[in-house]
Amino acid sequence: MRIKIEKRLTVPKYSSILVPVLSVALALFLMGIILLVFFYGRLGSLSLAFRETFEAYKEMLTWPFANKYGIFSTLMRMVPLAFVGLGLSFAYRMKIWNIGGEGQLYMGALAATWGALFLFKDVTSPVLMIILISILGAAAGGIWALIPALMKAFAKTDEIVVTLMLNYVAIFWVDYLVYGPWKDPKGYGFPGTAPFPQQARLPTLFGGEFHIGFFLAVVLAFILFYVYRRTRWGMNSKIVGDNAQAARYSGISIIKYTIIALVVSGAIAGLGGAVQMMGVQHRLQHGFSPGYGYTAIIVAWLAKLNPIAILLVAFLFGGLLVGNDQLQMFYKLPMALISVFQGLVLFSLLGGEAISKYRLRVSREEA
Repeated sequence: MRIKIEKRLTVPKYSSILVPVLSVALALFLMGIILLVFFYGRLGSLSLAFRETFEAYKEMLTWPFANKYGIFSTLMRMVPLAFVGLGLSFAYRMKIWNIGGEGQLYMGALAATWGALFLFKDVTSPVLMIILISILGAAAGGIWALIPALMKAFAKTDEIVVTLMLNYVAIFWVDYLVYGPWKDPKGYGFPGTAPFPQQARLPTLFGGEFHIGFFLAVVLAFILFYVYRRTRWGMNSKIVGDNAQAARYSGISIIKYTIIALVVSGAIAGLGGAVQMMGVQHRLQHGFSPGYGYTAIIVAWLAKLNPIAILLVAFLFGGLLVGNDQLQMFYKLPMALISVFQGLVLFSLLGGEAISKYRLRVSREEA
């Protein structure tokens, strides 16, 4: 008897919806087991551990999605995830693995802070200030992504390694500024800059619970959906991703498309950093991102790189981030819990993708 893994000739149509749904469901189930073990170790009673696990899940899923203030918090957590996820999808469609969304988000935030506090400090028009800061943030993210783009296009380096390493460069650069030259002398010793002026803040709705950056993310998603489906770029980028050799024979410049894909990807993530500064943070701080750039990788893949689906998945993960905050507050659970859940989702997703594309074939062979 011989067991062989072989690629399916046709991938089931339902897998594009079923795999992400089952991945999240399996991750929630496995997370439930982890919570059960955690509570059992704390309480020493299996029945109490079951009750606490149920209550924890109830809190994690109801507060972010069924409470007015929780929903607003979820939407605000969703915005940076959506921006970075949309940016990553632009590169991933061409099989260019940009893992640098976190660093590009940081660089966008850094540039936005530079613009708001120093470069454009004399601009009094809120509309002009917001436009200038948005352009600056997008440019910073794009320039940061240009480094691995040029290295991949001309030196054949691995963009995964370069973009990942640049994340740490960007994070430590921001830390240097907020602990050093840009540190607010009136900030009581906390690592952060002075607050943004009022004209550098996004307009808010519902008593300040919600800023208009959400609508910018939605508009951007529909623009990318149109670009992917209706433009020459969308068609050619898919050809490059599916078969670079065929794209080269058809006259498509692989170098040009590689550079543009990474730069645009970084620019969208950088814009997300600028929006986060203008809409939520209002100052550059140490650790302002709880890993949005890394979580957005899972968001993009769960959404199958569909821009509209990215908005929905970003909303789901934004809610899970808010729910995790509730669990830390009321159940004293560790901060790493959401990272564990994200890892479980990623492994479940990879497993589901493998099952949908490959199958086990058992054959009997005579000696």
